[in-house]
Amino acid sequence: MLVVRPITPQDYAALYSCAVESGYGFTSLPIDEDLLRRRIARAQEAFAREHVSEPGEEGYLFVMEDTESGEIVGCSGIEAAVGLTEAFYHYRLGKVVHHSKSLDVYNALETLTLCNDYTGVSEFCTLFLREPFRKNQNGRVLSRFRMLFMAEFRERFSDLAIAEMRGVSNENGESPFWDWLEQHFFTMDFNQADYLTGIGEKAFVAELMPQFPLYVKMLEPKAQEVIGQVHDNTRPALRMLESEGFKFRGYVDIFDAGPTVEVDVENIKTVRESMRKPVHIGDVADGADVILCNTRVADFRAARATIHVAEDSITVSQDTAEALRLKHGDSARFVAL
Repeated sequence: MLVVRPITPQDYAALYSCAVESGYGFTSLPIDEDLLRRRIARAQEAFAREHVSEPGEEGYLFVMEDTESGEIVGCSGIEAAVGLTEAFYHYRLGKVVHHSKSLDVYNALETLTLCNDYTGVSEFCTLFLREPFRKNQNGRVLSRFRMLFMAEFRERFSDLAIAEMRGVSNENGESPFWDWLEQHFFTMDFNQADYLTGIGEKAFVAELMPQFPLYVKMLEPKAQEVIGQVHDNTRPALRMLESEGFKFRGYVDIFDAGPTVEVDVENIKTVRESMRKPVHIGDVADGADVILCNTRVADFRAARATIHVAEDSITVSQDTAEALRLKHGDSARFVAL
């Protein structure tokens, strides 16, 4: 069974492997030992906080484990509130109108403005599933279980959630959007800039990024074409988020111009449709296929499972109960897969 659980220090080697396999443009998983170990330690602190009344600096990082082999097959995370101690940058797409009534000229031009508009919101991040396991809806489980976690522990998260989508780049990690920025404002390549941001070195953004709105028409055609577009490998993740209610509101990444999508947490489909019921352990023949989780923070467990749903309880198999550390009478939260 593939079970999602909080990351531990023993998972470092697997997390490092995920960072290597994730490739270029995956900012939240840089290949940096110190940063990855700090992310694990920070996650452990977040899971250990029993009483949280509002979102703060917590960063929750989970791994998906094959319980038969012990192999870590992927990872997934949630930031409780971004930008509280380090600036969180985006470009905001807008419009400027140049109009002369006397000359009968009207031009509406798109602009890109550097901003910190998403400061304080929760972020779904660090979603990576290793190639051999991208089947049987494993990716859907690895993404959507976070929405169950958020539904169960609402006080830990903001009312608005976002997800940054990887933008367009080639097999060498070269971004058409960054190529234009590099040519005019920077002297570092995309991978170096992306890596520095991933390890928290963001001062150069404020120091070197253009502070005034950019006219999109000034960019090279190749750079214009990728604004708000996603990497081919990211399209399935974007479609899944859109099915949950996430929408693109005109905010893009400052390096590769990939879209950031947002949603009010109360309107996330999984949050709205999830239910919490007491658990019985028994036969689940002809049951429903769901994503199921227990209701504990530090000892959190989630997985795909078959359960029988009654009006006032659910029945799970003995194997599922053991994998998710559920006992008779415990509460569990679930949503249809």
